[in-house]
Amino acid sequence: MISTPPIFALASGAGRSALAVMRLSGVGTGEVLRHLAGGLPPPRRASLRMLRLAGLQLDRALVLWFPGAANYTGEESAELQLHGGPAVIAAVADALVALGARPAEPGEFTRRAFLNGKLDLTEAEGIADLIAAETEAQRRQALRQAEGALARRHGQWAARLTRLLARQEAFIEFEEEDLPADLDAQVAMDAAALRAEMAGLLADGAKGEKLREGLSVAILGAPNAGKSSLLNALVGREAAIVSARAGTTRDVVEVRLILAGVPVTLADTAGLRDAVDDIEAEGVRRALARAEAADLRLLVFAADAELDAATLALRGPDSLMVLSKADLGGTLEGALEISAQSGAGMDRLRARLEAEAAARAGLSDAAGLTRPRHRAALGEAVEWLDRLPEATMPELRAEALRGAIRALSRLTGRVDVEQVLDLVFGEFCIGK
Repeated sequence: MISTPPIFALASGAGRSALAVMRLSGVGTGEVLRHLAGGLPPPRRASLRMLRLAGLQLDRALVLWFPGAANYTGEESAELQLHGGPAVIAAVADALVALGARPAEPGEFTRRAFLNGKLDLTEAEGIADLIAAETEAQRRQALRQAEGALARRHGQWAARLTRLLARQEAFIEFEEEDLPADLDAQVAMDAAALRAEMAGLLADGAKGEKLREGLSVAILGAPNAGKSSLLNALVGREAAIVSARAGTTRDVVEVRLILAGVPVTLADTAGLRDAVDDIEAEGVRRALARAEAADLRLLVFAADAELDAATLALRGPDSLMVLSKADLGGTLEGALEISAQSGAGMDRLRARLEAEAAARAGLSDAAGLTRPRHRAALGEAVEWLDRLPEATMPELRAEALRGAIRALSRLTGRVDVEQVLDLVFGEFCIGK
């Protein structure tokens, strides 16, 4: 258990409210509480106390005391349920500082829980994602990770690797003993099976990261193809300017919406054509850059115009063709026909977009990777296991297994973790 001064933070939202919750944690919390509340209340029972400092009454509050390690942070903790006025909160905070506590840094409560062994790094990240979740799908994914689903999957792999390493070491240390003749070959076979499982998770299309971060959808097409009208129809409001004048959209217009529980950033871009000035040329450049980076491209063609070759050239597995202004006549093979003005075809387009979003970032029942560092650690473990077939000596095979174990350990933060702690916990809000 770490030993540092008590920390405190407002765990409820900022601003005026009926109630405010102040959390404390760390060695010395009991002593702070004893001075502030006139003695320690019974453990884990809410007690109504008058909070005082140097004879000055601060607030009548519910006080909870959590001694020992059986709590969130793994160290003695307390909770003050105060009246939510700013003056009350400020007075209690000043009193806590005077009694030797200090304000917590972002994520410090959860960081202490990690350092005290109450949770691993993937579970801590799950809590951060749970706080930031915008959608039901994100909430479910974050909760699964916070409850240890990814950690359990890692633990099973780590246990299997450890057993393989033990068998490989036995082959090295006791080569002269009466060991099974195929022990070395069996280790290689089992390691190959494990490597295939890990590689299978890496080949999931980064669904976990896409659900956590959201998808990017770019709307592309020639000037006056109906891109801005399509954006407005999808989001249900006038987010982009619509005009009959070609080239109205010069920069990228972004709107956030939810499709099948997945956050999506929908981007209206400048029309693709030979630019008439430097500003329009920059708009076209940005449109093409957005097309390159997008998870999905909506290629919009106008029913009342000739087929645009520049837009057609962007077709690919991550694109959908849309024929706009379909009420004016015309067809395009393979395109979804819509009219943003009348609404015809919009339900079908939205359903297709929801299906695409779910396919790219849909929630899986299995524990998945939700951050680039997860993918990097698992990828390194696979690279170590790739060395096994090429290793000509048992000692080299053992080292490959040890390397895979070290890489997996970085996933949960049990070793070589200091360099990632500030990055992980810096994402938290104060008081968590």
